[in-house]
Amino acid sequence: MRWSEIRNEDCSVARALSVVGERWTMLVLREAFNRTRRFEDFQRRTGAPRPVLAERLRALTEDGVLHRTRYARRPDRFEYRLTEKGLDLYPVVVSLMAWGDRWMAGEEGPPVRLTHRACETTVTPRLTCPACGEPVRARDMRVAH
Repeated sequence: MRWSEIRNEDCSVARALSVVGERWTMLVLREAFNRTRRFEDFQRRTGAPRPVLAERLRALTEDGVLHRTRYARRPDRFEYRLTEKGLDLYPVVVSLMAWGDRWMAGEEGPPVRLTHRACETTVTPRLTCPACGEPVRARDMRVAH
């Protein structure tokens, strides 16, 4: 199978990867969640080559993850904001960050912390059962078709 055909698979993971699976995409999303809006800022903060970044922003806009809005004319300048579809990727991004904090942080520890604005508590993302509130791990689950 070709990567370009993955969105046609009967698998939600494969379909999701067709949107976020390219190697620069998660860094673009990280920055969007950090309120980066403009091309130059995305480029500076991710280090992505300009043509690659332009393609990622175009693809994320076409997939409905980002919305492109003009903020200046002559020359035309645009900013990118997360859509509702994009905002729904937040748990994915912070879960990936938590995994990186645990397994890849190094001696200095995690480079950033997430704090809940309402109470200023440092938050570590955790998947829980909506019914009983227990933590959910891979061995606690089964797939039903």
